[in-house]
Amino acid sequence: MTREELISKFEKELPGERSHLAFMPVRGSSSEQIRQGVTFRDSAVAIILFHNEIDKLCTIVTRRQVYDGSHSGQISFPGGKKEPDDKNLLDTAIRECHEEIGVYASNFELLKELTPLFVPVSKFLITPYVLYSENKSFDYMRSEREVAAIHEVDLLELFQSEVVQVDVPINSDFTLKNVPHFKQGDILIWGATALILNELKDILS
Repeated sequence: MTREELISKFEKELPGERSHLAFMPVRGSSSEQIRQGVTFRDSAVAIILFHNEIDKLCTIVTRRQVYDGSHSGQISFPGGKKEPDDKNLLDTAIRECHEEIGVYASNFELLKELTPLFVPVSKFLITPYVLYSENKSFDYMRSEREVAAIHEVDLLELFQSEVVQVDVPINSDFTLKNVPHFKQGDILIWGATALILNELKDILS
């Protein structure tokens, strides 16, 4: 998929929350929860698109370190909460991307701001930004405190693969049954990252 083809796909109207709900319908609409007055903290993630050395369209995800928290060990996009010094949420996404994986994306091409997604367990409202680098013109520097591993994901292969259903233990007393996951190799992606990916899938389809 060329840069021109990518740009043309992102010029169309976003599929929005129907992409989120199609992937995990039981979670409910983010916009409805916001309208009902739920409290949230602003955050942003960077979806870096690039063509690898064999010209496959890829993105970058991280595996979080294991810690005492709701997103421990999960696969996610580089990102985090908005800080007071951030001018806007795009700045947040770019700063967090640099801090977590050492990639400074300020000169990358902004393709689109995707549909915000509310995460009830952490009370974050995540705004995803799609940024494009025509080739892999960057190196990684992993934040050992936050990031256990960095993975490059072949997007078209991921989206053509079958979605798998996996039980997710939340705590000693509760397990979510048959949760949809994207899968590539030993990488299993669920939760907010998977919902965001599903909107990206619908855009690129």
